[in-house]
Amino acid sequence: MPFPTASYFVPVKSKSPESEQYLSASNRITGAIVLVIGVLGLIDVALEWRTATGLLVGCIIAIFMVLAYVGLMRPSVTLSPQNLLLRNHLRDRLIPWSEVTGADVTDILRVHTEENRFRAPGVQLIMRDLRKQRVGGRKLAADNSLSKADFVVNRIETLQGQYSEQSRGEVITSWAKPELIAIGVLAVVAIVAALAR
Repeated sequence: MPFPTASYFVPVKSKSPESEQYLSASNRITGAIVLVIGVLGLIDVALEWRTATGLLVGCIIAIFMVLAYVGLMRPSVTLSPQNLLLRNHLRDRLIPWSEVTGADVTDILRVHTEENRFRAPGVQLIMRDLRKQRVGGRKLAADNSLSKADFVVNRIETLQGQYSEQSRGEVITSWAKPELIAIGVLAVVAIVAALAR
């Protein structure tokens, strides 16, 4: 169910209707713009440069598109009754609620367990809001990144209290295999195209 005070909220299509996903909307918008520009570049390459050089340029554009997706669009924090999922740039961490000991925000969200502290760039503070808070001069807008991040921290602490008895297990870390494979394949094709020029 959406919570009106958090603009980080994005509905998640998952098996659990109780899942909540938080991410940086501004990063998603920037990433989408970069991807659209990349697609236009790839269309231009496909229409005009049907050579090894065109293939090289197309691969480089595609690598930048994957990097934009990984850096701007992929990071998110998903809360469900079963676990807490932190999707970072290249790794995912699935944390059972019984392992969560707390959460806080420095420049980005940090989730604490007994043995580690995991950073989650899906929820981050805008430096302008941090400066305003430290200086104390200008008033922060009601819908600022600090209040949004605090909202996510409160949700994590609330769900940790609710589900820590039911959600047990170990922290599972996995790599972003599709993105890494795509970058690797594109890099190999770019090298072959460069040698074939």
